Amino acid sequence: MKAMQFFALVTLIVSSLTVGAVQAMDHPKKAEHPATVEHPAQKNDLLAVATKAGQFKTFLAAVESAGLMEKFQSEGPFTVFAPTDEAFAQLPEGMMENLLKPSNRPRLAGLLGHHVVPGKLMSTEVKTMKATNFGGYDLAIKVNDGAVTVNGCNVIKADYTASNGVIHAIDQVMIPEPPKMQPDTDAPKDHPAH
Repeated sequence: MKAMQFFALVTLIVSSLTVGAVQAMDHPKKAEHPATVEHPAQKNDLLAVATKAGQFKTFLAAVESAGLMEKFQSEGPFTVFAPTDEAFAQLPEGMMENLLKPSNRPRLAGLLGHHVVPGKLMSTEVKTMKATNFGGYDLAIKVNDGAVTVNGCNVIKADYTASNGVIHAIDQVMIPEPPKMQPDTDAPKDHPAH
């Protein structure tokens, strides 16, 4: 009888461990804060490079909060005009905390997308030009005596090169302007079509 109880206990333990292992594979653990994530040495994606740089902690927290970590680790390539921690500190008080709330996830994703352009644009390729970001807005890139600005923000350090793109540090957060409300037609409101 004791042998049967022992066998039943061993069977229960083995099945519990198997179920736990299967559940762990089906439900991966929540990612840690990107500033503390350790990336393997061979991994050199945008998030790993931003983490190593040490001046993009707020940007990385925003990427995680917006649910965009996989996007920034995907193949790309992307050019990221990443605001530094000092740039985020210049935002009005409480604005970043508000954006990091789960209810503001789409708005935060839109803000981050405003800073990302498809393709890998290295500093040696930059000229006065326009580049369309992931939000569909044209960013005005200007070069004047070697100084580069993007929508009026200064590029303070360029060419943090990653396997899937490049990061250029900027000194301000670019806030997309809300779309202007325009009438659907030029016809006056008392027109019969209205």
